[in-house]
Amino acid sequence: MNHRIGRIVFALVVGLAVAWFSYEWITNPVPREQREAEESAVLASRHALREFVGQEDLEIVDPLAPDRKVGKVYVYAEEPGWAVSGHYRRGEAKPWHAYLVYLTAELNPHSLKTDDPAVAGFSSHDRED
Repeated sequence: MNHRIGRIVFALVVGLAVAWFSYEWITNPVPREQREAEESAVLASRHALREFVGQEDLEIVDPLAPDRKVGKVYVYAEEPGWAVSGHYRRGEAKPWHAYLVYLTAELNPHSLKTDDPAVAGFSSHDRED
């Protein structure tokens, strides 16, 4: 076979394969559904944290609003629901406090743990496994 024809055929086959796999990857609904579920869990954890701390004007760093300077944040899908971690503070002059919220499958808060001494007495709800 002529080298020119072989190169053209090879380029067409590789191009079509890349186009097909790109199309399949872009139109796959599973990652979008997973992202939507994670976003819902993080929003529910924000609501639970604000209710738990008792302040609406918290500055929150979580998986939807990460800030590497403050610390790492995670959202985990667990068997009975979700676990969301992050940091919060009450104002610019206040220190950051880490938190961990466990949510049920229905996105109701199961427990919340924080290292904030102002609410530490209230955050001793351990998970019941």
